[in-house]
Amino acid sequence: MAKKQNTTAQETRTDRRDVTTDDTRSANLRDSPMMAHLLDALEDGTDIGHYGRLVFAMVAHHFLAEDEMVRLLGSQPGHNDDEARALLRQVEAKDYNPPKRERILKWQARQDFPICPTPDDPTSCNVYSELRFPDTIYDNITDFYVHQEQQHDVTH
Repeated sequence: MAKKQNTTAQETRTDRRDVTTDDTRSANLRDSPMMAHLLDALEDGTDIGHYGRLVFAMVAHHFLAEDEMVRLLGSQPGHNDDEARALLRQVEAKDYNPPKRERILKWQARQDFPICPTPDDPTSCNVYSELRFPDTIYDNITDFYVHQEQQHDVTH
């Protein structure tokens, strides 16, 4: 039954996006090999580490219902539903964008669990090329780079 709720939440979140027919990115979290790897580990009860949980929350909250994420994160060894909700609230309150591949690899180096299952493949673990996020994510990124460029122009 959890699978059905997962799909329903995913379909609901996808319906809010303007997805063009030539966009090959997916609205299905499992279409990202890294996210499928994290989901499988979470389902198996494997400790994915602090940064694994953070990456999962930063990406998955755009695709899964909160109850599903709490169920998965709250079943991590040494963690509970309250801690899972707190992590999700932090991600949403800080409005974190999903991490780039480089950040994921840096975080992975700080823990035992391999967040990116194929770090030697330079095309792997890039959620931006694999998944279609809400347009606001891309707008935030564009605004960040415009602001950076403006700051650079002011200082030079």
